[in-house]
Amino acid sequence: MAKNLVIVESPAKVHTIKKFLGSNYEVMASQGHVRDMPKSQLGFDPENDFEPKYITIRGKGELLAALRKEVKKADKIYLATDPDREGEAISWHLTHALNLQDKKVYRITFNEITKTAVKNSLKNPREIDMDLVDAQQARRMLDRMVGYKISPLLWAKVKRGLSAGRVQSVALRIICDREKEIEQFIPQEYYTLDVLLDTEGSKKPIVAKYYGDKNGKKDISDKASLDKIMEELKGAEFSIASIKRGTREKKAPLPFTTSTMQQEASKALNFSIQKTMSVAQQLYEGVSVKGHGTIGLITYLRTDSTRVSDEARAAAESFITSNYGDNYLSAPIASSKKNSGKVQDAHEAIRPANIELVPSEIKDSLTRDQYRLYQLVWKRFVASQMANAVYDTISLNVQAKDQVFTAAESAIKFDGFMMIYVSADDEEDAKTHPLSKLTEDSKLSFNSFDEKQHFTQPLPHFTEASLVKTLEELGIGRPSTYSPTITTLIKRHYITKEAKNLFVTELGEVVNSIMEDSFPIIVDDKFTANLELLLDGVEEGTVEWKSVVRNFYPDLEKAVKVAEDELAKIEIHDEVTDVICEECGRNMVIKFGPHGKFLACPGFPECRNTKPFLEKVGVPCPKCGGDVVIRKSQKGRKFYGCANHPECDFISWSKPTVEKCPKCGTYMVEKGNKLVCANDECRFVQSVNKE
Repeated sequence: MAKNLVIVESPAKVHTIKKFLGSNYEVMASQGHVRDMPKSQLGFDPENDFEPKYITIRGKGELLAALRKEVKKADKIYLATDPDREGEAISWHLTHALNLQDKKVYRITFNEITKTAVKNSLKNPREIDMDLVDAQQARRMLDRMVGYKISPLLWAKVKRGLSAGRVQSVALRIICDREKEIEQFIPQEYYTLDVLLDTEGSKKPIVAKYYGDKNGKKDISDKASLDKIMEELKGAEFSIASIKRGTREKKAPLPFTTSTMQQEASKALNFSIQKTMSVAQQLYEGVSVKGHGTIGLITYLRTDSTRVSDEARAAAESFITSNYGDNYLSAPIASSKKNSGKVQDAHEAIRPANIELVPSEIKDSLTRDQYRLYQLVWKRFVASQMANAVYDTISLNVQAKDQVFTAAESAIKFDGFMMIYVSADDEEDAKTHPLSKLTEDSKLSFNSFDEKQHFTQPLPHFTEASLVKTLEELGIGRPSTYSPTITTLIKRHYITKEAKNLFVTELGEVVNSIMEDSFPIIVDDKFTANLELLLDGVEEGTVEWKSVVRNFYPDLEKAVKVAEDELAKIEIHDEVTDVICEECGRNMVIKFGPHGKFLACPGFPECRNTKPFLEKVGVPCPKCGGDVVIRKSQKGRKFYGCANHPECDFISWSKPTVEKCPKCGTYMVEKGNKLVCANDECRFVQSVNKE
C-alpha cells in the first residue's frame, strides 16, 4: 500500500490529523522553521543582489534526519504548514532541507483542523506559492537590516542586549509620543448644567442637559457663565419645545480578526495579547472533547479578513433559525468582488470550526481560559450572522426663556444579535424610560439644577488592546506581529505594564530618543505602513521582492553611517558621584541597567556593590522640605518623590517646582511650557517665563 507523508508545523496537530487520515498516512511535525539566516551575521549579501544565505537551525539536525528517513519511504509528500506567509516559507525551506525537488510534493492548507477540512485539502493540493515565500523573505531581510545594523549602535552607547526593530521601534515611538502628550497636557476647566424636571404621573424626574440658547449650541467654560445662566432661569417656566420619536438600528458585529479578538479578549476577559494568542493556538490545534475526540475548535487564528465561507454561513443560518427563529437571522449579504484579491481573501475570519459545539455543552472538556475564549469567539461569530438590534428612540428639546436643554433615551424594541452577544464596550440600557410617556403638551415643573465642574482629560495611557488597535489603524505590522512586538518591548524593559496600562521606562525613553534623532525614517509610521503595503504587493505578485530590499538597504546603510559618525563623537563616561561605596571607599558611579540608572562601585568585579540612584531635581519637598528625587515604580515607571521616604510620603507623577500657585498657594508642576497647580480643585495655569 502506498505510503503518504504529511508534514505539519506543530506537534500538537500530529495526533489529531493522524486520526483523521488513518494508517495510510504518516504525520510528522517540523516544529516551526528548519532553516534560517545565521544568527552570527547579516545573513544576505548586498554585493550579490542581496542573495540570502540559509543554514539549518541549531538543534534541528535530529528532526531533519527523522523526516528524511520517512521521506524515503513515502510515495507522496504533503506539506501542510500554516496557511500564511510564514507557513508557506516553512514548506519551501522543507523542500530544500529534505531534498524534495525530485519527489511528488504537494502543498495543502486548511483553515480549520477538522476531518472534513483536512480531507478536502488532500483533494485540492497545489504548488508552493512563491509570492508568499518571497513576501516572507523580504520581511525577514528588512527586519534583519534594521536589527543587525542599528542594535550594535545601541549596545555601544547605552548597554548590551538592547535591540531595534522595524515594527518594534515604531510601536515604542507611538507609546513615547502618547506619554509626552499626557505629561504635557494642560487641563481646561468647563461646566455642565443639568435640570431636573417633574412631570405629572411620574415619581422620577426627567434629566435634561444644557444645550445652548436660541442661537445654537454653547459650552459653559467658567463659573461666571454658569452662574449667569442659572440666575437668568430663576423662576422661569420650562416647556417641551419639540419631541421626536423614531427607531435606530445597532449593527451586528463583524466576526473576529486577529486584532479584534485580541482587543475584545483584553477588555472582556482581561487577557494579555500573548495569552490570547496562546489559548487561541490551543483551540485551533485541537482539544480533546468528550464524545468527539481531539478536534480543532476554531479556525486559523492569524487573519485580517472578516470573510466567512459559504458553508459556515449556511451552518450558522441553520443554527440560528433552529434555536432563535427566522426573525433573528440577518438579511442575505450581497456578493461583492471588492477586496477579493489574494491577500484579502486568503483566510476566513476567526470562527468556531463547528457551530453546533455550543460552549456550555463542552465546558467540562476545556480549561477555564479555553472555555472563556472559545465562548467569546463562538458568540461573536453567531452574533455576526444575526439580525441587527432595533431601538425605539425619543429626543426632546426643553425651553426656558432663551435657553435650551435636551433629553434623549432609547429602549430595545428587538434585541437581535444582542440576545447572545454584547461587546465589552457596550453599556447596559437604562431599565426605566421616563421620557416615553411625554407629549408636547406635557407639563413640566422645575425641581432643581445639577451643576458640575469638570476638567478636560488627556488621552488615556495605551493598553495592549488600544496599542494593537492603533497599530492596525496606522497599517503597521500584521496579525502575526502584534503579540511578539509588545512582548519584546516589555522583555527589553522599554515599556512596563501596570494594571492594563503601558508606560515607557527611562531605558525606553533613551532608546526612542536615539532612534528619533538618528533614524527618523525607521520610526516614521507612514514609512513603515508603506513598507507593509509593498510586502502585500509582493504577496499579491505585483511587486518584485528584491526591489523592496534594494530600495530600502542603501538609505538604511547611509543613515547608519551618519549615526556611527555622530555617535562616535560622543564619549560616554560613567558619571562619578559624591556617594561613597561603604564596602571599599571608592566614589560610586552612575550606570545604566534594564530599569534605568543605578549606582555601582567602579571597582567591579572586585567590588560588586550597587545602590538605587536617586537623582535630585533641585526642588524642596512641599511636605517636609527634603530633596525631591526621581524614583521608579516596581515596574520602572518614573515619578517624583521625597528623598526622606518612607518618613515622608510625598509623590507626584509630574515634576514639581518651587513656584506656588498665586490662587491657592499649592505647589505647581511642570506641564510642557506651562506651570499647573497641583491642587485638583484649583488647576490654575500660567505660562513659563523663558527669559
